[in-house]
Amino acid sequence: MTKFTFFKRNGVYFGFEETGHAGFAAGGDDILCSAFSAMTMLIVNAIEVTYASSVDYQIDDQTATIRVIANGALAEHESDERKRFAVSGLIEAYFIQLNDMLEEYYDYMDVTEKQA
Repeated sequence: MTKFTFFKRNGVYFGFEETGHAGFAAGGDDILCSAFSAMTMLIVNAIEVTYASSVDYQIDDQTATIRVIANGALAEHESDERKRFAVSGLIEAYFIQLNDMLEEYYDYMDVTEKQA
């Protein structure tokens, strides 16, 4: 199972952590793990390139953990309100997408929020 924890502060999404393998299929053939990886890297690249905002991410292949923190979504790190809204919006969109996927793939994934 892949577990997702989304980080929020004062109602603003600013990061997430995903850990584990979905177990939908054998390694290399797991379309859920592939989808999660592709969506995660889309978020990271969009924040870095499209919105020119810093994003810290760490990938631990041993534990199958990816942690993404985009402080540019927070007022204490970014003065441009539009940039903050865009960065947080991308992360929230990922949260919403994963929750939609839960309806069909609840045995393979879990999504939660954490105030941080």
